[in-house]
Amino acid sequence: MSWRRWLLVVALATAAIAAVVVLSRRPAAEAQPTLALAAVPTEAGFARALAPIQVRLPQDHEPHHPFQTEWWYYTGNLEAADGRHYGYQLTFFRRGLAAQPTPRPASMAADQVYFAHLALTEVDAGRHQSWERFSRGAAGLAGAQVEPLRIWLEDWTMEALNADGSNLRLTASVENEMALDLVLQASKPLVLHGDQGLSPKSDEPGNASYYVSYTRLETSGTLVVQGEPLAVTGTSWFDHEWSTSALGPQAVGWDWFSLQLDDGRELMYFQIRRQDGSIEPVSGGTLVEPDGSQRRLSSEQVTVEVLEEWTSPETGAIYPGRWQLAVPSAGIELTIEPWLPDQENRLSFTYWEGAVRFEGVSGEAAVDGVGFVELTGYTESMQGRF
Repeated sequence: MSWRRWLLVVALATAAIAAVVVLSRRPAAEAQPTLALAAVPTEAGFARALAPIQVRLPQDHEPHHPFQTEWWYYTGNLEAADGRHYGYQLTFFRRGLAAQPTPRPASMAADQVYFAHLALTEVDAGRHQSWERFSRGAAGLAGAQVEPLRIWLEDWTMEALNADGSNLRLTASVENEMALDLVLQASKPLVLHGDQGLSPKSDEPGNASYYVSYTRLETSGTLVVQGEPLAVTGTSWFDHEWSTSALGPQAVGWDWFSLQLDDGRELMYFQIRRQDGSIEPVSGGTLVEPDGSQRRLSSEQVTVEVLEEWTSPETGAIYPGRWQLAVPSAGIELTIEPWLPDQENRLSFTYWEGAVRFEGVSGEAAVDGVGFVELTGYTESMQGRF
């Protein structure tokens, strides 16, 4: 969902600042700081997403410092030669601390906080793990740049292999636990969600983000899992968003779907849930055809029915666990289920984000495929924090 991660970024930035984190990592077992969203307010002076813009590459892959919040999201489904299935997530977040850069001589002084999430789902082993890191955007610890195009937090990196970032390499590792080294190649042009990239989140002007994606990246490389190196292939999805403002006052959470159909279509859909149980009217998505053409979808054109629920044994949160998603105007009807029920990321901010598979119809033909789903606002710690 195009604005699904705003609260996540605020919460993580709050945690990073509250913990005075120049530190790079923190094991999940350690106590996490209490999150108080008021500690990192939206400050006056930052730009807001008000109108469509002309997206330029590679320039718009770099940080947009006039906006307070930004993220670069990579998710994917991979298979080893023996058929074992894996889902992965590598995300880089940026949070601006001041609307105007403050000149300071100290090498560790920074106006930006960076954080990153790394997750791996081992389907056949029945295991999902996630890790996080925090750093300030100073002294080379973390940052993003366009010449050459690179995003990094220590040795978790994205490095472009061509000029526009449609061919890139991801590397990340967690000592003695896992490592990934993947090359991604986009098979379709960049997708501009919403109104030419402007994706509204409520009816208030400026409550929006700029949202672009590569919706199908052919992926190959190596995973190291529990010390075992594995050659893997599959498909990935890339989201890049930047904005400043928040969700509407009635929002309680969101559900986001990124689906890659085996007939060559891709579907992104998000729905923002409101306190009264309704869906925010500006919720919507994008249908990408095999030739790369794209069509904006309104919330009235998509239906999502929860077929099953899953309760987290760790947090007690009750999440949707299986869905029926339909786009009647496109002849799409899909039954979606997680590869594993438990893909809850229990980090400074707890949310469910995991690899899914589905089957159904697209047009008049049978279809199946893989994708990712993100669910927020289902834990008690999130209630009333929007």
